[in-house]
Amino acid sequence: MTFYGYERPDGRVGVRNYVLILPASVCASDTTRIVAQQVNGAVTFNNQQGCSQVESDQQLTMDVMAGYAANPNVYGTVVVSLGCENCQMDLVVKAIQERTNKPLKQVIIQEVGGTLKAVDIAVRYAKEMAAEAALLQKKEFPMSELIVGTECGGSDPTSGLAANPVIGELSDRLVKDGGTSILSETTEFIGAEHILAKRAATPEVHDRILEIVRRYEKALRLVGEEVREGNPSPGNKAGGITTLEEKSLGCIHKGGHSPVMAVYDYAKQVEAKSGLVIMDTPGNDPSSVAAMAAGGAQVVVFSSGRGSPTGNPIVPVVKITGNKLTFAKMEDNIDLDASPLIYGEKTLEELGGELYELVRQVACGRQTKAEALGFTEMAIARVCNYV
Repeated sequence: MTFYGYERPDGRVGVRNYVLILPASVCASDTTRIVAQQVNGAVTFNNQQGCSQVESDQQLTMDVMAGYAANPNVYGTVVVSLGCENCQMDLVVKAIQERTNKPLKQVIIQEVGGTLKAVDIAVRYAKEMAAEAALLQKKEFPMSELIVGTECGGSDPTSGLAANPVIGELSDRLVKDGGTSILSETTEFIGAEHILAKRAATPEVHDRILEIVRRYEKALRLVGEEVREGNPSPGNKAGGITTLEEKSLGCIHKGGHSPVMAVYDYAKQVEAKSGLVIMDTPGNDPSSVAAMAAGGAQVVVFSSGRGSPTGNPIVPVVKITGNKLTFAKMEDNIDLDASPLIYGEKTLEELGGELYELVRQVACGRQTKAEALGFTEMAIARVCNYV
Protein backbone atom coordinates (compact mmCIF):
# COMPACT_ATOMS: atom_id res chain seq x y z
CA MET A 1 0.00 0.00 0.00
CA THR A 2 1.04 3.59 -0.57
CA PHE A 3 0.04 7.13 0.39
CA TYR A 4 0.62 10.58 -1.07
CA GLY A 5 2.71 13.03 0.94
CA TYR A 6 5.22 15.86 0.87
CA GLU A 7 8.93 15.15 0.54
CA ARG A 8 11.07 17.33 2.82
CA PRO A 9 14.69 18.42 2.26
CA ASP A 10 15.77 16.34 5.27
CA GLY A 11 14.41 13.21 3.57
CA ARG A 12 11.28 12.77 5.69
CA VAL A 13 7.73 12.63 4.36
CA GLY A 14 4.89 14.81 5.62
CA VAL A 15 1.15 14.20 5.40
CA ARG A 16 0.29 17.86 6.02
CA ASN A 17 1.99 21.03 4.76
CA TYR A 18 1.88 23.55 7.60
CA VAL A 19 3.87 26.67 8.40
CA LEU A 20 4.52 26.56 12.15
CA ILE A 21 4.50 29.80 14.13
CA LEU A 22 6.45 28.57 17.14
CA PRO A 23 6.24 30.40 20.49
CA ALA A 24 9.52 30.01 22.39
CA SER A 25 7.72 30.67 25.68
CA VAL A 26 4.40 31.55 27.28
CA CYS A 27 5.20 35.24 26.77
CA ALA A 28 5.24 34.81 22.98
CA SER A 29 2.12 32.63 22.71
CA ASP A 30 -0.43 35.42 22.25
CA THR A 31 1.75 36.97 19.56
CA THR A 32 2.03 33.69 17.63
CA ARG A 33 -1.74 33.27 17.86
CA ILE A 34 -2.25 36.66 16.23
CA VAL A 35 0.27 35.80 13.51
CA ALA A 36 -1.21 32.39 12.71
CA GLN A 37 -4.70 33.86 12.42
CA GLN A 38 -3.50 36.06 9.56
CA VAL A 39 -1.83 33.39 7.41
CA ASN A 40 -3.58 30.56 5.56
CA GLY A 41 -1.82 27.30 6.26
CA ALA A 42 -0.16 28.55 9.46
CA VAL A 43 -0.58 26.81 12.81
CA THR A 44 0.55 27.55 16.35
CA PHE A 45 -0.08 26.45 19.93
CA ASN A 46 -0.23 27.95 23.40
CA ASN A 47 3.15 27.24 24.99
CA GLN A 48 2.69 27.51 28.76
CA GLN A 49 6.38 26.93 29.38
CA GLY A 50 9.76 28.06 28.05
CA CYS A 51 10.77 30.15 31.06
CA SER A 52 11.34 29.81 34.82
CA GLN A 53 12.16 26.12 34.48
CA VAL A 54 14.93 24.04 35.98
CA GLU A 55 17.36 22.60 33.44
CA SER A 56 15.87 19.10 33.17
CA ASP A 57 12.35 20.53 32.90
CA GLN A 58 13.41 23.07 30.28
CA GLN A 59 14.96 20.28 28.20
CA LEU A 60 11.55 18.65 27.81
CA THR A 61 10.18 21.93 26.45
CA MET A 62 13.15 22.38 24.13
CA ASP A 63 12.76 18.86 22.76
CA VAL A 64 9.08 19.42 21.98
CA MET A 65 9.71 22.77 20.29
CA ALA A 66 12.56 21.39 18.18
CA GLY A 67 10.59 18.25 17.41
CA TYR A 68 7.55 20.21 16.27
CA ALA A 69 9.66 22.26 13.86
CA ALA A 70 11.31 19.07 12.58
CA ASN A 71 8.05 17.12 12.22
CA PRO A 72 7.61 16.32 8.52
CA ASN A 73 4.07 17.74 8.54
CA VAL A 74 5.70 21.18 8.86
CA TYR A 75 7.10 22.91 5.76
CA GLY A 76 8.94 25.61 7.70
CA THR A 77 8.96 27.46 11.03
CA VAL A 78 8.85 31.05 12.23
CA VAL A 79 10.14 31.14 15.82
CA VAL A 80 8.84 34.01 17.95
CA SER A 81 10.37 34.76 21.36
CA LEU A 82 9.96 37.58 23.85
CA GLY A 83 13.71 37.92 24.30
CA CYS A 84 14.35 37.39 28.00
CA GLU A 85 12.99 33.87 28.54
CA ASN A 86 15.12 30.89 29.51
CA CYS A 87 14.52 29.30 26.10
CA GLN A 88 16.59 31.93 24.34
CA MET A 89 16.24 32.26 20.58
CA ASP A 90 19.76 31.00 19.84
CA LEU A 91 19.13 27.87 21.92
CA VAL A 92 15.82 27.14 20.18
CA VAL A 93 17.25 27.73 16.71
CA LYS A 94 20.25 25.51 17.43
CA ALA A 95 18.00 22.70 18.71
CA ILE A 96 15.85 22.91 15.56
CA GLN A 97 18.84 22.97 13.22
CA GLU A 98 20.23 19.86 14.90
CA ARG A 99 17.07 18.01 13.82
CA THR A 100 16.21 19.46 10.41
CA ASN A 101 17.34 21.74 7.56
CA LYS A 102 13.88 23.05 6.64
CA PRO A 103 13.11 26.81 6.25
CA LEU A 104 13.49 28.72 9.51
CA LYS A 105 12.97 32.39 10.46
CA GLN A 106 13.10 34.16 13.81
CA VAL A 107 11.54 37.22 15.46
CA ILE A 108 12.39 38.58 18.93
CA ILE A 109 9.61 40.83 20.25
CA GLN A 110 11.77 42.96 22.54
CA GLU A 111 14.37 43.56 19.83
CA VAL A 112 12.03 44.56 16.98
CA GLY A 113 10.10 47.05 19.08
CA GLY A 114 7.03 45.34 20.51
CA THR A 115 4.12 43.12 19.59
CA LEU A 116 2.73 44.99 16.57
CA LYS A 117 6.10 45.17 14.83
CA ALA A 118 6.83 41.56 15.67
CA VAL A 119 3.47 40.50 14.22
CA ASP A 120 4.12 42.46 11.02
CA ILE A 121 7.53 40.84 10.49
CA ALA A 122 6.39 37.34 11.42
CA VAL A 123 3.32 37.54 9.17
CA ARG A 124 5.50 38.50 6.20
CA TYR A 125 7.87 35.61 6.90
CA ALA A 126 4.97 33.19 7.28
CA LYS A 127 3.22 34.31 4.10
CA GLU A 128 6.42 33.84 2.13
CA MET A 129 6.77 30.31 3.51
CA ALA A 130 3.10 29.52 2.87
CA ALA A 131 3.48 30.60 -0.76
CA GLU A 132 6.53 28.36 -1.14
CA ALA A 133 4.74 25.45 0.56
CA ALA A 134 1.78 25.79 -1.82
CA LEU A 135 4.06 25.04 -4.77
CA LEU A 136 4.91 21.56 -3.48
CA GLN A 137 3.33 18.62 -5.29
CA LYS A 138 2.43 15.42 -3.45
CA LYS A 139 4.33 12.26 -4.33
CA GLU A 140 3.56 8.58 -3.79
CA PHE A 141 5.36 6.86 -0.92
CA PRO A 142 5.28 3.39 0.66
CA MET A 143 3.56 2.97 4.04
CA SER A 144 7.00 2.26 5.49
CA GLU A 145 7.56 6.04 5.59
CA LEU A 146 4.82 6.44 8.18
CA ILE A 147 5.42 6.83 11.90
CA VAL A 148 2.09 6.35 13.72
CA GLY A 149 1.68 7.25 17.37
CA THR A 150 -0.86 5.35 19.48
CA GLU A 151 -2.73 6.78 22.46
CA CYS A 152 -5.72 5.98 24.67
CA GLY A 153 -7.71 8.33 26.88
CA GLY A 154 -11.04 8.33 28.66
CA SER A 155 -10.72 4.56 28.70
CA ASP A 156 -13.41 2.08 29.73
CA PRO A 157 -13.49 -1.74 29.49
CA THR A 158 -14.37 -1.55 25.77
CA SER A 159 -10.99 0.10 25.16
CA GLY A 160 -9.11 -3.02 26.23
CA LEU A 161 -11.66 -5.39 24.69
CA ALA A 162 -12.06 -3.78 21.26
CA ALA A 163 -10.54 -0.40 20.38
CA ASN A 164 -7.00 -1.08 21.60
CA PRO A 165 -6.79 -4.57 20.02
CA VAL A 166 -7.92 -3.01 16.72
CA ILE A 167 -5.14 -0.42 17.06
CA GLY A 168 -2.79 -3.31 17.82
CA GLU A 169 -3.84 -4.97 14.56
CA LEU A 170 -3.12 -1.68 12.76
CA SER A 171 0.27 -1.54 14.50
CA ASP A 172 1.19 -5.07 13.43
CA ARG A 173 0.17 -4.37 9.83
CA LEU A 174 2.21 -1.18 9.73
CA VAL A 175 5.25 -2.93 11.19
CA LYS A 176 4.85 -5.75 8.67
CA ASP A 177 4.87 -3.15 5.88
CA GLY A 178 8.12 -1.68 7.21
CA GLY A 179 6.66 1.29 9.08
CA THR A 180 6.91 2.50 12.68
CA SER A 181 4.37 2.32 15.51
CA ILE A 182 4.88 4.13 18.82
CA LEU A 183 3.41 2.73 22.04
CA SER A 184 3.20 5.48 24.69
CA GLU A 185 1.96 6.21 28.24
CA THR A 186 4.45 4.73 30.70
CA THR A 187 2.07 5.08 33.65
CA GLU A 188 -0.26 2.70 31.86
CA PHE A 189 2.37 -0.01 31.57
CA ILE A 190 2.38 -0.38 35.36
CA GLY A 191 1.22 -3.87 36.26
CA ALA A 192 1.81 -5.07 32.69
CA GLU A 193 5.42 -3.99 32.23
CA HIS A 194 6.66 -7.57 32.60
CA ILE A 195 4.52 -8.61 29.62
CA LEU A 196 5.96 -5.84 27.45
CA ALA A 197 9.49 -6.58 28.64
CA LYS A 198 9.17 -10.20 27.46
CA ARG A 199 8.58 -8.86 23.95
CA ALA A 200 11.78 -6.81 23.93
CA ALA A 201 14.04 -7.46 20.95
CA THR A 202 17.20 -7.22 23.07
CA PRO A 203 18.17 -7.45 26.75
CA GLU A 204 18.90 -3.71 26.69
CA VAL A 205 15.35 -2.91 25.55
CA HIS A 206 13.97 -5.32 28.16
CA ASP A 207 15.82 -3.49 30.93
CA ARG A 208 14.82 -0.06 29.60
CA ILE A 209 11.12 -0.94 29.70
CA LEU A 210 11.37 -1.88 33.36
CA GLU A 211 13.56 1.15 34.07
CA ILE A 212 11.15 3.78 32.72
CA VAL A 213 8.31 2.30 34.78
CA ARG A 214 10.40 2.31 37.98
CA ARG A 215 11.63 5.83 37.21
CA TYR A 216 8.10 7.10 36.80
CA GLU A 217 6.87 5.65 40.07
CA LYS A 218 9.97 6.96 41.87
CA ALA A 219 9.53 10.49 40.48
CA LEU A 220 6.06 10.72 41.98
CA ARG A 221 7.08 9.21 45.32
CA LEU A 222 9.82 11.82 45.65
CA VAL A 223 7.08 14.43 46.08
CA GLY A 224 4.98 12.22 48.33
CA GLU A 225 2.52 11.04 45.71
CA GLU A 226 1.40 7.60 44.53
CA VAL A 227 0.48 7.04 40.88
CA ARG A 228 -2.56 4.93 41.78
CA GLU A 229 -4.14 7.87 43.61
CA GLY A 230 -4.70 9.64 40.29
CA ASN A 231 -4.90 6.73 37.87
CA PRO A 232 -7.42 5.33 36.97
CA SER A 233 -9.17 8.69 36.61
CA PRO A 234 -12.74 9.30 37.86
CA GLY A 235 -13.98 8.85 34.29
CA ASN A 236 -12.14 5.54 33.95
CA LYS A 237 -13.76 4.31 37.17
CA ALA A 238 -17.20 5.50 36.10
CA GLY A 239 -16.72 3.55 32.89
CA GLY A 240 -15.96 0.34 34.79
CA ILE A 241 -12.16 0.19 35.19
CA THR A 242 -11.31 -0.61 38.81
CA THR A 243 -7.48 -0.71 38.96
CA LEU A 244 -4.43 0.66 37.19
CA GLU A 245 -3.41 -2.91 36.35
CA GLU A 246 -6.70 -3.43 34.50
CA LYS A 247 -6.13 -0.22 32.60
CA SER A 248 -2.54 -1.21 31.75
CA LEU A 249 -3.51 -4.64 30.46
CA GLY A 250 -5.87 -2.91 28.05
CA CYS A 251 -3.43 -0.13 27.15
CA ILE A 252 -0.62 -2.38 25.94
CA HIS A 253 -2.91 -4.04 23.36
CA LYS A 254 -2.23 -0.94 21.20
CA GLY A 255 1.22 -2.39 20.53
CA GLY A 256 -0.18 -5.54 18.91
CA HIS A 257 2.12 -8.55 19.01
CA SER A 258 5.29 -7.23 17.37
CA PRO A 259 8.62 -7.26 19.21
CA VAL A 260 9.61 -4.00 20.92
CA MET A 261 12.66 -2.72 19.08
CA ALA A 262 13.60 0.41 21.07
CA VAL A 263 12.63 2.73 23.93
CA TYR A 264 12.79 6.50 23.35
CA ASP A 265 12.81 9.23 25.95
CA TYR A 266 10.12 11.91 25.87
CA ALA A 267 9.93 13.83 22.56
CA LYS A 268 13.19 12.42 21.17
CA GLN A 269 13.47 11.81 17.43
CA VAL A 270 12.15 8.38 16.40
CA GLU A 271 13.88 6.70 13.49
CA ALA A 272 11.64 5.76 10.58
CA LYS A 273 11.22 2.10 9.57
CA SER A 274 11.92 1.01 13.16
CA GLY A 275 9.01 -1.37 13.80
CA LEU A 276 7.26 -1.18 17.18
CA VAL A 277 8.92 1.21 19.63
CA ILE A 278 8.02 2.70 22.99
CA MET A 279 8.16 6.36 23.99
CA ASP A 280 8.36 7.27 27.68
CA THR A 281 5.38 9.64 28.05
CA PRO A 282 2.83 10.49 30.75
CA GLY A 283 -0.69 9.10 30.63
CA ASN A 284 -1.94 12.67 30.18
CA ASP A 285 -3.26 12.65 26.62
CA PRO A 286 -2.26 16.06 25.19
CA SER A 287 1.28 15.87 26.59
CA SER A 288 1.72 12.28 25.37
CA VAL A 289 0.46 13.08 21.86
CA ALA A 290 2.73 16.14 21.83
CA ALA A 291 5.76 13.97 22.56
CA MET A 292 5.00 11.56 19.71
CA ALA A 293 4.45 14.48 17.33
CA ALA A 294 7.79 15.91 18.44
CA GLY A 295 9.32 12.47 17.85
CA GLY A 296 8.25 12.61 14.20
CA ALA A 297 4.87 10.84 14.12
CA GLN A 298 2.85 12.09 11.14
CA VAL A 299 -0.43 10.55 12.39
CA VAL A 300 -1.74 9.56 15.84
CA VAL A 301 -4.45 6.94 16.45
CA PHE A 302 -6.32 7.51 19.71
CA SER A 303 -8.82 5.19 21.41
CA SER A 304 -11.43 6.44 23.88
CA GLY A 305 -14.18 4.42 25.49
CA ARG A 306 -15.74 7.41 27.21
CA GLY A 307 -15.09 9.82 24.32
CA SER A 308 -12.39 12.45 23.82
CA PRO A 309 -12.05 15.57 21.64
CA THR A 310 -8.23 15.63 21.68
CA GLY A 311 -6.46 16.97 18.57
CA ASN A 312 -3.03 18.41 17.87
CA PRO A 313 -1.70 21.50 16.06
CA ILE A 314 0.48 19.65 13.52
CA VAL A 315 -0.59 15.99 13.55
CA PRO A 316 -4.00 14.56 12.56
CA VAL A 317 -5.50 12.50 15.40
CA VAL A 318 -7.70 9.57 14.36
CA LYS A 319 -10.23 8.75 17.09
CA ILE A 320 -11.59 5.22 17.67
CA THR A 321 -13.96 3.83 20.31
CA GLY A 322 -15.09 0.33 21.27
CA ASN A 323 -18.22 1.68 22.97
CA LYS A 324 -21.22 1.88 20.63
CA LEU A 325 -23.03 4.27 23.00
CA THR A 326 -20.06 6.64 22.96
CA PHE A 327 -19.93 6.51 19.16
CA ALA A 328 -23.64 7.36 18.98
CA LYS A 329 -23.30 10.24 21.44
CA MET A 330 -19.97 11.65 20.16
CA GLU A 331 -19.97 10.85 16.46
CA ASP A 332 -18.70 14.38 15.77
CA ASN A 333 -15.50 13.45 17.68
CA ILE A 334 -14.99 9.77 16.79
CA ASP A 335 -13.70 8.58 13.41
CA LEU A 336 -14.21 4.80 13.74
CA ASP A 337 -16.54 2.54 15.72
CA ALA A 338 -14.79 -0.66 16.86
CA SER A 339 -17.76 -2.00 18.87
CA PRO A 340 -18.71 -4.56 16.16
CA LEU A 341 -15.76 -6.61 17.47
CA ILE A 342 -17.48 -7.01 20.85
CA TYR A 343 -20.82 -8.03 19.32
CA GLY A 344 -19.30 -10.50 16.86
CA GLU A 345 -20.37 -8.47 13.84
CA LYS A 346 -16.84 -8.00 12.51
CA THR A 347 -13.51 -9.69 13.11
CA LEU A 348 -10.35 -8.12 14.47
CA GLU A 349 -8.76 -8.52 11.05
CA GLU A 350 -11.67 -6.74 9.33
CA LEU A 351 -11.65 -3.78 11.72
CA GLY A 352 -7.87 -3.61 11.69
CA GLY A 353 -8.00 -3.42 7.91
CA GLU A 354 -10.61 -0.64 8.08
CA LEU A 355 -8.46 1.35 10.50
CA TYR A 356 -5.35 0.83 8.38
CA GLU A 357 -7.19 2.11 5.30
CA LEU A 358 -8.51 5.09 7.29
CA VAL A 359 -4.98 5.96 8.43
CA ARG A 360 -3.81 5.70 4.81
CA GLN A 361 -6.59 8.05 3.69
CA VAL A 362 -5.75 10.52 6.47
CA ALA A 363 -2.11 10.38 5.36
CA CYS A 364 -3.32 11.26 1.86
CA GLY A 365 -5.19 14.31 3.18
CA ARG A 366 -8.55 13.21 4.56
CA GLN A 367 -9.52 15.33 7.56
CA THR A 368 -10.07 13.70 10.93
CA LYS A 369 -13.00 14.78 13.10
CA ALA A 370 -10.61 16.67 15.39
CA GLU A 371 -9.12 18.54 12.41
CA ALA A 372 -12.55 19.45 11.07
CA LEU A 373 -13.41 20.94 14.48
CA GLY A 374 -10.13 22.85 14.61
CA PHE A 375 -8.99 21.16 17.84
CA THR A 376 -5.31 21.86 18.54
CA GLU A 377 -4.98 21.58 22.32
CA MET A 378 -1.66 20.29 23.64
CA ALA A 379 0.57 20.21 26.70
CA ILE A 380 4.21 19.50 27.49
CA ALA A 381 5.29 17.10 30.25
CA ARG A 382 6.99 18.40 33.37
CA VAL A 383 9.72 16.87 35.48
CA CYS A 384 7.09 16.31 38.15
CA ASN A 385 4.94 14.42 35.69
CA TYR A 386 1.24 14.18 35.14
CA VAL A 387 -0.26 10.86 36.20
